[in-house]
Amino acid sequence: MIDSLVAFVINLSGGHAALGIVLFTLAVRLVLLPLNVRQARTAKIRERLAPKLRELQKRFARNPERLSKELSALYAKEGSSPFAGFMPMLGQLPFMWLMYRVATHPTALAGHDLFGAPLGQQVAGVIANYGLVSWPVLVFVLLIALIAVVAWFAARQIKVTEEQPPLLRKIMPLVPYGSVLAALVLPLAAGLYLLVSTAWAVSERAVLATRPL
Repeated sequence: MIDSLVAFVINLSGGHAALGIVLFTLAVRLVLLPLNVRQARTAKIRERLAPKLRELQKRFARNPERLSKELSALYAKEGSSPFAGFMPMLGQLPFMWLMYRVATHPTALAGHDLFGAPLGQQVAGVIANYGLVSWPVLVFVLLIALIAVVAWFAARQIKVTEEQPPLLRKIMPLVPYGSVLAALVLPLAAGLYLLVSTAWAVSERAVLATRPL
């Protein structure tokens, strides 16, 4: 099944597997766009309701059940939900799983590369096969460097608020850099998916932040 799916996508992209991964990623982001718009709207609602949220948290600090009901009611008046922000992440999980299965499949990406670097290999395998100083390793380094740059922009977009727990406020700006760690251990195909997906997400948030929702 995986081989058939990969063959179909590669045929659509004119026989170029790397281009197929890019097109697949863009298609996924387009499918998730309505959820991301909803997430952006929820973020703006949360920012607008911040004073009321802090007031409710203080008033019902000892009654979590009542606090949950009050928060849900407050969001319901705005036509939203406290959990709406998680939908894009949950929606992307099946596609990330599929991309991981393709990238780690023993034959699906055999013979396909990105500028000479095999799409189905991890950076450790590339170093073992081509040596530390080689063109395929350089391709990996450039890809990881680009992912790190995109992660930096993503971290700058994260808004930390006072009502969030102190530990969460420290962790949230570091979350985008998880894509860098993932690219270090995943095959090049998965790294390419991460780069295109995170770059789209950063650009999308920048655009949605300037538009009324």
